[in-house]
Amino acid sequence: MDEVPIGLIALIVLAVLVVIAVIQAIKVIPQAQAAVIERLGRYNRTTEAGVTWLVPFIDRIRSRVDLREQVVSFPPQPVITEDNLTVSIDTVVYFQVTDPKAAVYEIANYILAVEQLTITTLRNVVGGMNLEQALTSRDAINTQLRGVLDEATGKWGLRVSRVELKAIDPPPSIQDSMEKQMRADRDKRAIILTAEGQREAAIKTAEGQKQAAVLTAEGAKQAAILDAEGERQSAILRAEGQRAAQFLTAQGQAKAIEKTFAAIKQGRPTPELLAYQYLQTLPTMARGDANKVWMIPNDFSKSLQEMARAFGAKGDDGVFRYEGPEPESDTSRPGDVDDDVKDWFGSTTADAALAAVRQAEAAAQMPVEEGPLTTPRIRPQAPPVVEPALPPTMEPEDPDTPPPADPAG
Repeated sequence: MDEVPIGLIALIVLAVLVVIAVIQAIKVIPQAQAAVIERLGRYNRTTEAGVTWLVPFIDRIRSRVDLREQVVSFPPQPVITEDNLTVSIDTVVYFQVTDPKAAVYEIANYILAVEQLTITTLRNVVGGMNLEQALTSRDAINTQLRGVLDEATGKWGLRVSRVELKAIDPPPSIQDSMEKQMRADRDKRAIILTAEGQREAAIKTAEGQKQAAVLTAEGAKQAAILDAEGERQSAILRAEGQRAAQFLTAQGQAKAIEKTFAAIKQGRPTPELLAYQYLQTLPTMARGDANKVWMIPNDFSKSLQEMARAFGAKGDDGVFRYEGPEPESDTSRPGDVDDDVKDWFGSTTADAALAAVRQAEAAAQMPVEEGPLTTPRIRPQAPPVVEPALPPTMEPEDPDTPPPADPAG
């Protein structure tokens, strides 16, 4: 086998070296990244995204730095509060590299530095608060942490945009006590709200009962007024009816007596008839609870005879009879209806009484006027009651009529 020429080997070696040099000289930097380039061990430049040419075997990329905003979550850290309680706090830091050169040369590991700085700052901030303040002041803690971290990491080429506390976990015993306290507080608020509701309900119920009592009293008062008004109207009408009845009874009795005596006079009774009527009247005269024994006088028949002789004339049969004056031609008979009693048989009195009753019913059915409870109610006025028409009074006897004869005369 023939020996390979040395020149060919050298040419191949040179071609390989050229390819390696080209590969080393051309670098592609992705978007949102920056490359820190050193030449012979010293900082040369910082390149942005794109194709970068390096001097082979002289320049090299020291570090590629991500320029996007980064989120770093740190594990829970124990922190002692002002009231000597240990709480575990999880933090999240949002930062961005603004100067790749400073991030590479000013700090060896900026993520670890940010973590430790966050822990120390968090302990300083929370150490000046009690547990309740630490649980309720997250925004204040976040603001203080962000201010301290942004100031401290500025020389490292970093910008801290946000710091958030993920969780603040007190010890289990404290959590149990807090839950009991919260439960007791909620129970207290529930009891207070229940008591407030019961008080409001009692007040509303009392107000309703008060209004109902007032309305009931108002209704009872109006009912009593109407009952009294109705009783008054009834009493008035009853009294007026009794007055009219008594008056009519008296008139009827007077007219009956007048007709009876007129009939007796025109009938010319004999002493026997008078004695017979007298004997029929005696039981009525003797009737009564106080009349136990009633004696008939002995001279009763003698008195009748003397009265007959005084007022009567002896007839052919020897019997004394009363002879009255001859009646005039225009004199009414005892059984006739006189002019002064014609209206007794009409219906004027019944119609007037019916009209009075209807007016009283209309007054009793008038509605009660509604008004405020504090304003006295005005009693409705009933319409005036028209008194029933009474029959005319009995006319006095005719002066021309001769009076009855005096037995003593």
